[in-house]
Amino acid sequence: MKRGIAQATYSKRAFLRSAGGIAGVALLAACGQQGGESQSAGSSAPKSAGPVKITFWGTHPGAPTADEDSVKAFNATQQDVQVQYEFQGAYADLANKLTAALQANQAPDVPLLSDVWWFKFYLNKQLLPLDDYYKAEKVDTKDYVDSLFNEGVRSGKSYWVPFARSTPIFYYNKDVWSKAGLPDLGPKNWDEFVTDWTPKLKAATPSGKSFIIGDEGSYLAWTFQSIIWQFGGQYSDPNFTMKVAEPSGVKAGQFLHDSVKDGWAYRPKDANGDFRSGLTPSYIQSTATLAGNESGSKFPVGTAFLPEGPGGFGCCTGGSGMGILATTPNDRRQAAMKWIAYATGPKGTTTFSQATGYMPVRKSAQNAPEMQDFFKQHPNFKTAIDQLPKTRAQDSARVFVPNGDDIIGKALDRITTSQEDPATVFKQLADDLNREAQPVIRQVKALTG
Repeated sequence: MKRGIAQATYSKRAFLRSAGGIAGVALLAACGQQGGESQSAGSSAPKSAGPVKITFWGTHPGAPTADEDSVKAFNATQQDVQVQYEFQGAYADLANKLTAALQANQAPDVPLLSDVWWFKFYLNKQLLPLDDYYKAEKVDTKDYVDSLFNEGVRSGKSYWVPFARSTPIFYYNKDVWSKAGLPDLGPKNWDEFVTDWTPKLKAATPSGKSFIIGDEGSYLAWTFQSIIWQFGGQYSDPNFTMKVAEPSGVKAGQFLHDSVKDGWAYRPKDANGDFRSGLTPSYIQSTATLAGNESGSKFPVGTAFLPEGPGGFGCCTGGSGMGILATTPNDRRQAAMKWIAYATGPKGTTTFSQATGYMPVRKSAQNAPEMQDFFKQHPNFKTAIDQLPKTRAQDSARVFVPNGDDIIGKALDRITTSQEDPATVFKQLADDLNREAQPVIRQVKALTG
């Protein structure tokens, strides 16, 4: 959760709508500078000899050195700014280290923050509004993919810039598909997959299963976000009313439960490993794993839109973006934006996308001849781009409630691994999420009156 919120002129309902609901609190102690909105972009700081040096904390999203390679490319293109890259582990590791670093006044200038972590720092006024810095760097923000860019806009100002942005897509093993006599495409809907395709796939695959549900832990909370929409349900509405235990949500939970009970799906410790080894022929996974799936599989990989459910199509966005911390000294802020502008710019996003499978975040990059030629040679990379107009931002219960992702993930573990009753589990889940959301709601009231 990120930094400061809406002005008091916003009504509570308007603020909650603009914030999409607010993220978990357990508010950090206010650390360092707050907001920094009075500092003008590109201003006044005296120029020092040599390049301005800034620190970027990353996570190696999608490929072992993809974000680090972006830094090296940027540093080689100019001499005004030099970025020092520091790997911080997974997204949660980075966010926890950043909390400690802010308290110790040792924070980086630019962190890479995931969809479930950035808003925490926004709420605590620890991220700068970036609009003036865009202007000074001549960044055309209208060139960003609207849906991805707008997720980082609060009260009309931008705080979170899309970088490693993804959606879940359907992956399948083309060799097994062919052996099973199936067409070279994904299923139109879950009914077709379970009723018509699964018996053929189970007979053609080593595991005797047709589908991998997902890794153990909270990652399933992301992929199930799309499935619960496909059944007409939702985790919550933008105003933090918990909806997961309503009939449509329970129906989605029952589908997940029965997929294991009926023997066509399972929860592995390593979903990517089971898919790439050829053990099981299909799963829903992030676009970020596309390059790894293609290079690590001994069979041709297919990709497709997510299957529809009885409630129609549903697919969420995901991934991470960059921000500039309010603790960043004024003389490094524009330098930080220069790095962000490159990494998320047409050239930077093209290179990063081709190396990983993440989506290009610029419209001009998606439409550029270089990317179009790449799509022709690697059609799997275009699946997420074509699906993107049908996606939407996630429910507030997962991305804005403190630890909402983990709370939902544990509930889904109970439904799948422990085979507990979905209606009972989701009722408790709604209560847990509602309790954890209360600090956020109280903070909104305090900020908006």
